[in-house]
Amino acid sequence: MKRTQQTLTTTLAAVVVAVLATAYAWYRLGPVARATVWAEDGDVFFAEHLRYGSVGSLLHPYAGYLHLLPRLVVDLAVHRPIEQYAVTVSGASCVIAGIVCAAVFVLAKDVVPAWPLRLVLAVVPVIVPIAPIEVLGNAANLHWLMLLLVPWLFTARVRTWWASAAVAVLAAVAVLTEPQTLLFVPLLVVAWWRTPRTAEDEGARRRVVTALPVTVVTVVGLAMQVVTALTTDRPTAAGNPAVADVVQGYLFEPLAGTFLKESFRVAGAVIAHGPVVLLVPIVGIAVVLVGGLVAGSWRARVQIVALVVGSVGTWTAALEANSSGDRGWSQPNGLFAATMSAPTRYAAPAAMLLTAALVVAAAVLIGPRPALRSGALRLVDRNRVLRIVAAVVGWGAIAVVVAAAVGSAAPGLSYRSDGPAWRPQLEQQTALCRADPSGAAVVQNAPKALDRVWQTSVPCVLVVVDR
Repeated sequence: MKRTQQTLTTTLAAVVVAVLATAYAWYRLGPVARATVWAEDGDVFFAEHLRYGSVGSLLHPYAGYLHLLPRLVVDLAVHRPIEQYAVTVSGASCVIAGIVCAAVFVLAKDVVPAWPLRLVLAVVPVIVPIAPIEVLGNAANLHWLMLLLVPWLFTARVRTWWASAAVAVLAAVAVLTEPQTLLFVPLLVVAWWRTPRTAEDEGARRRVVTALPVTVVTVVGLAMQVVTALTTDRPTAAGNPAVADVVQGYLFEPLAGTFLKESFRVAGAVIAHGPVVLLVPIVGIAVVLVGGLVAGSWRARVQIVALVVGSVGTWTAALEANSSGDRGWSQPNGLFAATMSAPTRYAAPAAMLLTAALVVAAAVLIGPRPALRSGALRLVDRNRVLRIVAAVVGWGAIAVVVAAAVGSAAPGLSYRSDGPAWRPQLEQQTALCRADPSGAAVVQNAPKALDRVWQTSVPCVLVVVDR
C-alpha cells in the first residue's frame, strides 16, 4: 500500500513538473517564434519525411549522425493540418522539454532529496537564459536536451522492472538522437554499483540487475551512432580553434549565458573594465562546485564532476567539429565581435550542464549533512558555523540561478522572433496551389541572415487538402 501511494505521488509530481515546464518553455518562445519553422525542421526533416516515409526517415542519417527524436516530432506534425506544422513542431518540442524536466525530477531524488531544490534542478533546460535564442522549442535542437537527461538515466538505480524499462526507453531515444551522450557512458558504473553491506541482499541484487536494459540499449544505440558517423559524409567543416579560443569562448558564451540572455554584454564589460569583471562569477562558481565536492556524498560528487566535464567537453567538441562555432574570441577583434552577436547554439547545452552542476552542488551545501563526531564543544560550534556558511553559499547560488531565470523569462532575443511565420506564407500561396495541385509552395524558414537560405517545399496537395 505504501509503495503504491509513493508511486502515485511520484507520478503526480512528475506530471505537474512536465506541465509547468512545457508551459514555461512555450511562453518563453513568444507567438512569432513558435509560429516559425526552424532551419532543418523544414528544409531537412520535413523534406526527408516526404521522401522516405514515416518509417524510412526515422533512422536516416543527417550531418553524420542519427536524429530519432526530431524525426518523431516531424512525423507527428506532418500528420496534422499542414498550416499548423510550425506550432505543432514548437509545441511538441516544448512537451519533450517538459518530459526531460519531469524525468530529471524523478531520477535525481537520491542525490537532491529536497523537492524545491530538485525542482530548480529539473527545470534547468527551460530556465537557462540563452535557451530560447536557438535551442528551445524546435526539433532540430532537441538533441542538446538529451545531454541533460542521460547523466541521470545512466546512474538510475531503479527498484522494479517497469521502472527499468522506462529508463531504457528514454535512454534509447536519447542515444539515438545525440551521439555526444557517449561522453557519459562511464556513469553506467553507478547503476551497477553495490556497497559491501548490501552485497548479499537479494533486493539489492535485483536493483543492480535492473541496470541491464539501460546498459544494453545504450551500447547498441551508441554503436549505431558510431557506425553512422564512420560511414556517412558530414558536410560541416571541422574546426581548429586555439586553446585560448575554447577557453575565452566558454567564458563569454556558456558561462555568461548561464546568467544572462544577452551574454554579449559580458564581452562589452570586459572591453570597458578589463577581465576583472569575470573574477566574481568564476570565483563564485568555483566555490560552490568545490564546496559541493567536499561536502557531498559519492553519488553527488560523481554527478557534479560529470556535469562539469560534460559542459566543458560538449563546448570543446562542438568547436572542434564545427568551424562555424569558433568566433575567434582570443583574436585582436574577437571581443568586439562578441559584443555584436548572439551566442551560438553550442553555448546552450554547455550552459545548461554548468547550471545543473551548480544546483546539485548548492543542494549539497544547503544540507542536511551529518555532524562531526566529536565531544569537544569547540569543534561542534565550528561545524555549526561551517554549516551556516555552507547553507548561505548554497542558497545564494540557488537565488542567482532563479534570479537569472526570472530576469530572462520574457520572450525576446531569438533567431525566430522576427519570423518568417509559416502559416501566412502558405495562405498566400493557396490560390496558386489550387490552380496547379501538382506544384509546390515554397516557405521560408528561420534563420534568415545566415549564409544558407533555409526553405521548405510543401507539395500543393497538402496545402489544398480540405480547403
